Amino acid sequence: MADRGVWRPPRTCEDYLSEWKHCKGIRNLFHNYYTYGEAPSCEQWKIDYGNCRKWEKSKSPDAKESLCKSERARILEKQKYDPVWQLRKSPPRDWYLPLGQDKPK
Repeated sequence: MADRGVWRPPRTCEDYLSEWKHCKGIRNLFHNYYTYGEAPSCEQWKIDYGNCRKWEKSKSPDAKESLCKSERARILEKQKYDPVWQLRKSPPRDWYLPLGQDKPK
């Protein structure tokens, strides 16, 4: 059973390495260049992997703070975009009618 008093990185170090390798992969480079017109910046994944290893090796408080800050930034980046469409609270009144038929006037 793990000790609950010991801080652990939000992800395993292997996850950071895997994300960095995926980011640098030719398929991802092509996709990002096609979609956004530029290559993705993968440096943060590499920095996070280094900080994770540093934390595992020496329990560096700087590495811990850097990892926490990076993960917070990732979460905020995900949350800053609004949904594409408005979510409904209930279905439309005529939801049960077959598609393609004219609605009653």
